[in-house]
Amino acid sequence: MMDPELEAFVPLFPKADLSDPVTSRKNLAELAASIPAPDVAGMEVTDRIVPADPDVPVRIYHPQDAHGAIVWLHGGGFVMGSLATEHPWATRVAESSGAVVISVGYRLAPEHRFPAALDDVYAVLCWAAEHAAELGVDPERIAVGGHSAGAALAAAVALRARDQHGPSIRCQLLNQPGLDDRQETWSAQAFTDTPWMTKTKIGQIWQHYLGSRPATPYAAPARATDLSGLPPAHIATAEYCPNRDEGIGYALRLMQAGVSVELHQWPGTFHGSQAILSAEVSQRQLAELAAALRRALAE
Repeated sequence: MMDPELEAFVPLFPKADLSDPVTSRKNLAELAASIPAPDVAGMEVTDRIVPADPDVPVRIYHPQDAHGAIVWLHGGGFVMGSLATEHPWATRVAESSGAVVISVGYRLAPEHRFPAALDDVYAVLCWAAEHAAELGVDPERIAVGGHSAGAALAAAVALRARDQHGPSIRCQLLNQPGLDDRQETWSAQAFTDTPWMTKTKIGQIWQHYLGSRPATPYAAPARATDLSGLPPAHIATAEYCPNRDEGIGYALRLMQAGVSVELHQWPGTFHGSQAILSAEVSQRQLAELAAALRRALAE
């Protein structure tokens, strides 16, 4: 049964459609702009450019007495989202966790297909590790995380960092991750018309992101056959979400590969429902995400 506090807002959610990326971005920007601006008092917020090919814009949120950092990746199906639309969430993550949040303005599909976004994220991860002293954090206390497609990118960059002997990642926070282009799980086949995320939209997401390229583990991390040696993971899934079972399955496979995992399946929720901040379950979701990040960076 869907949480009653969330169900009341379902009619207000935008139509789950990505057939027109430009219009979808405009609608998301308008929705984000309607959210009251977060209070950033006591927090330094700086826009920077990370040198890469091409350069990558980031927005850095630096709370007082920060003890670590997270490279934070917005959702939006690899197609939507920006530093501006993610501003309310990045602020909350920084404020509630006490971590420096490096929000990444990675390139979007279909104009920039895989691996453009992953290349941007990996460049920012390497930059953060190299500039840890400037950021005021320990280079061994840098996490990666995000929501939905952002969580997929976080999982992918953890795989790439392992394979390429890149920077050490303290943990990966994967919130409602979209990890598998195949849509073969029970939840993907059962929840074909749920709020904000449908079977059609998922197909559009992967088509925009991959184009004619075959999916690899760096694009769809569920395809990875070896999950050993990856950072500890905190994975959260929503009950009425097509991505639910691929997130749970990935958590189980990580555990079987010897990776420490904390898994939380939130009953009564749907994909993106944590945006309904007035709901008690949404407040608990954000609080747990922040607590998990705090613990990981303090250990």
